[in-house]
Amino acid sequence: MASISKNPSLFIVILSTLMSITFSASVIEDLKNLKPPQDFNATITSNCLQNPTLRYCTSYPMDLDEIFKFTIVGSHLCNESKNPNCVESFPKIDLRSRPIIAPLYLSFSFFWKYCPLSILSIDLSNSSLKGSFPTDLLQCTQIQALDLSLNELSGEFPIESFSPLNNLTVLNMSYNHFLESEVSESEFFKRFNSSSFLHSGLLPDHKEFRIKLVFLLVGFPIFVILVVGCLGWVCLQRPDFLPRILRTKHKFTPSMLKAATNGFSEKNLVGKSEAVDIYRGTLRDGTEVGIEIYWNNISKENRRKFVEESKVLVQLCHKNIVQILGWCDKRRFRAIVTQWTEGQNVQTWLLGSNPPWKHRLRLMMGVVEGMCYLHEKWPDVGYDLRTSSILLPNNLEPLISRFKIEDHISSTKTFTSLAAIFDLLIYISEIYKLGVFLLEIITNRRPHEEFEGGEAGFIDYVRMHYPGNLQKVMDENMKLTQNGFDQAKQVARLGIIYTDQTSNRQPSLTQIFDVLSKAYKSFTVLASPNHKRLHGDRGKGNKQIQSNPSIYKKLDTHESYC
Repeated sequence: MASISKNPSLFIVILSTLMSITFSASVIEDLKNLKPPQDFNATITSNCLQNPTLRYCTSYPMDLDEIFKFTIVGSHLCNESKNPNCVESFPKIDLRSRPIIAPLYLSFSFFWKYCPLSILSIDLSNSSLKGSFPTDLLQCTQIQALDLSLNELSGEFPIESFSPLNNLTVLNMSYNHFLESEVSESEFFKRFNSSSFLHSGLLPDHKEFRIKLVFLLVGFPIFVILVVGCLGWVCLQRPDFLPRILRTKHKFTPSMLKAATNGFSEKNLVGKSEAVDIYRGTLRDGTEVGIEIYWNNISKENRRKFVEESKVLVQLCHKNIVQILGWCDKRRFRAIVTQWTEGQNVQTWLLGSNPPWKHRLRLMMGVVEGMCYLHEKWPDVGYDLRTSSILLPNNLEPLISRFKIEDHISSTKTFTSLAAIFDLLIYISEIYKLGVFLLEIITNRRPHEEFEGGEAGFIDYVRMHYPGNLQKVMDENMKLTQNGFDQAKQVARLGIIYTDQTSNRQPSLTQIFDVLSKAYKSFTVLASPNHKRLHGDRGKGNKQIQSNPSIYKKLDTHESYC
């Protein structure tokens, strides 16, 4: 080897030792089995006296075992690199395309520590080297060529470690995976050209840069448009996905209602008429709602009125008025969203449950309470007061559920009197509806189905039997006591008065509420076993009205809520 060629005695000793074993033995076996000859120390000392530039001569104290291993590895490596005469010359290390043994020789750090000065070229290309840059190679500071291309080296590239390699003129780091650094701007790069670093990660890839630039200039705006579009869709179509603070209160969209009703499925359709479909649905937050959908197309002005009416209805807040949660307004799709009421309407309740008088009293009280609230707080809000439109939840607290905002005449100074007259007419109309409602509760009859003249025929029928034969028109399922009959008769009298449109008398809602309230509070007398019923089996003793105590507890609760 060149590093020890000036001291052939050392090399002859090593060579003769290696010749004593088969050439098929691996370098690992040689390092394990061979020991330094007895005069190895003297040989090394003699070599250093003759040539002090040898690298192992500068290490103190000398590690003879390490130096001996260096000579063994050097001999193997010289042969593996196909140098023509390893005794006299060791100019290159050529392990290209040797993925099995290249990492082995790189692991011998003691060899690179004492790297022979004769080595001018190192080629470890295409050897499947992985991990960080093998900096031990750079201890061969005299080399003129280094090729580590076509490997899988990664991490930082040690530019500053190359500074001692003043003789390096050929460098190839192409096709690796180093982290990008400012090699192109350093003095180190000026010694070579860009072909030394192709696809190494050290230089900006202009093609990749152009792709990134195209993506930045084209892809990013598209991405922004998509994000804005998605956010816009959420805001306009599904605002229920937004935080509650960002939502428009009380306003629903067709997409929200479609999702709530499972695509307006037949399973969720609970009512249908020519003008409106009624669905049961569940909002995204789990709230169960009733949805009244109007499919007819209306003018822009009527749509504006619909929204204004809805803004009023969502403010209604009373225990006897169904809670309006919001509305939906589109050109051919309008809807009112209300709280879902588990139960039935009053008409169905009367027909199927045969409720006693006390329950009917409580029902009428609740309806009148709701009317008082609307009359005092929201006089512009009209309502449909029929047994089919009054809802009765499982707690038996009636709910007025159908509303209409009346188109009042302007209440400016010029039209103040006309507006007052208009309000009075509306009030009289509502009182008339209440009168019909009271008579329906007492008689359990359906005016529009059972009487030829509708409500007028029904009212005439009751008047014809009042007062002397009123017992005949009352619902016998109430099973009234004498006291209960007197109370029902008084309510019937108010119903007849309220339906008398020829009278100039202006009845009061407070009056009927007081009558109903006193009757309800005195029901302990009505339920007393000392009172006989006017209907039922009189000859078998006097029986109390039977009912569910839990229901009575609910009925006895008398307070408004919001």
